[in-house]
Amino acid sequence: MLYQVEMTVKLPTDMPAEQAADIKAAEKSYSQDLQRQGKWRHLWRVAGSYSNVSIFDVEDNAELQALVSNLPLFPYMEISVKPLCRHPSSVRDDYS
Repeated sequence: MLYQVEMTVKLPTDMPAEQAADIKAAEKSYSQDLQRQGKWRHLWRVAGSYSNVSIFDVEDNAELQALVSNLPLFPYMEISVKPLCRHPSSVRDDYS
């Protein structure tokens, strides 16, 4: 099942720079692992903000919840989720 997930990160302004760097490094590693597994299909930065728009390809709502809630930046995110389905006019069969 495909989901569009919009994430906006809002780190506390008083968070020490070293702590923020550690969380961001852990986030990068975790997100790249999910991308290699094919769970996190697409990842785009929203220009001018600390936000992204992503496409996840997971079994169901529960798997998406588990993956997203394990993101190291999750406690500092505002997240919007939209389930997606194939459009009948699409010329692609593989959702790539």
